[in-house]
Amino acid sequence: MTGIASASRLRRALVATATALLFGAAVPPAAQATPEPKAPKEFVALRSVDPTIVQEMRYTTEHNFVGERVDGYRQPVCILTRPAARALHRAQVKLLRQGYSLKVYDCYRPQRAVDHFVRWAKDLQDEEMKAEFYPLVAKSRLFADGYIAEKSGHSRGSTVDLTIVKLPAAPTRPYVPGEQLVPCYAPQEERFPDNSVDMGTGFDCFDTLSHTDDPRIQGQQRANRQLLKGTLAAEGFVNLPEEWWHFTYKPELFPETYFDFPVSRRSVAGH
Repeated sequence: MTGIASASRLRRALVATATALLFGAAVPPAAQATPEPKAPKEFVALRSVDPTIVQEMRYTTEHNFVGERVDGYRQPVCILTRPAARALHRAQVKLLRQGYSLKVYDCYRPQRAVDHFVRWAKDLQDEEMKAEFYPLVAKSRLFADGYIAEKSGHSRGSTVDLTIVKLPAAPTRPYVPGEQLVPCYAPQEERFPDNSVDMGTGFDCFDTLSHTDDPRIQGQQRANRQLLKGTLAAEGFVNLPEEWWHFTYKPELFPETYFDFPVSRRSVAGH
């Protein structure tokens, strides 16, 4: 009888252990890890649709208004919804015939990156990059003036920040952390040597001169902005009037969804 009782107790112990594992007992850490979100199948790497478009993904570098690589930007890859990427390809074909190329600065932006911007904006002591990106704007005004928000259209996947470069395009020299900063609205020959055509300001310039149709922007600078805006508008992109570089492809595939998968090749692998 003793052997039978022992066997019975062992069975009960095994059943109890299995039940505990199924219904909430501690499990090994590896089993608890949440898998990294991936992009829906409607997203693609821009390079897979048009490898000729120049990519200078600023938020994977320290040369941006935050002054460091932004959360969620694992690799310098432009990710967009497929219709937006195809529309950029059509615009690129037109520009190539004129001796120009598009250059993207930012494409899909994960929500964790937007959260990083918000944390930075609330830290009024961190003004490391002020002299270049927001020299005339008090950091305490960035939310009120609309430069920073808790949600971004970029996180929906059909918005892109971009410019035009004249071909052949010389590479932009690397930014050296700690180098002397020049206001983003300074004359082109004085500000950071981006290889963009002269748009009147640099990218991500928190200043009213960045408004696409600001009347102070004239001559070749205005013509360059209109070339970018007109070429993209013909392919379904709508410009944000406050930022000459910001365009959204319409209709958006995900007009109400803010994604948070990281910017990496793995996020769109196989798409």
